[in-house]
Amino acid sequence: MPIRTVVPSEDLEAVLKIWQTAGPGIQISPSDHPAEIDKKLLRDPDLFLIYEEEGEVCGAVLGGFDGRRGLMYHLAVPEKYRRRGIGKALMLELEARLRKKGCFKYYLLVTPDNQEALAFYETMGCAQMDLLVLGKEL
Repeated sequence: MPIRTVVPSEDLEAVLKIWQTAGPGIQISPSDHPAEIDKKLLRDPDLFLIYEEEGEVCGAVLGGFDGRRGLMYHLAVPEKYRRRGIGKALMLELEARLRKKGCFKYYLLVTPDNQEALAFYETMGCAQMDLLVLGKEL
């Protein structure tokens, strides 16, 4: 299977490039700085996945699990690799790894203007929730 866990020293540059060029749906923030991702990986290194073909990173996803709920961050596939099942494969593998940790439910965030992602996630069994997302920068 061309999905594997990220090796930050080898893969992070390619993943960041995918996230930065994925379109308006991926919002890069200070939490996506390599030093911050390193902190995240201390908790769930097995939930940061890439899809790779012939040495090229063709998609990536970052997951998290806090012991109660999971979260999927930044599922992204470059335009030239879309509609080949890469996003689906990454999502299914992340779900399998979350289940293995004892996770029963996970969340993901989608910007309202990202209709392509909304349609994709709905085909994958995700449903919109009637919630407002609040945040606070520290």
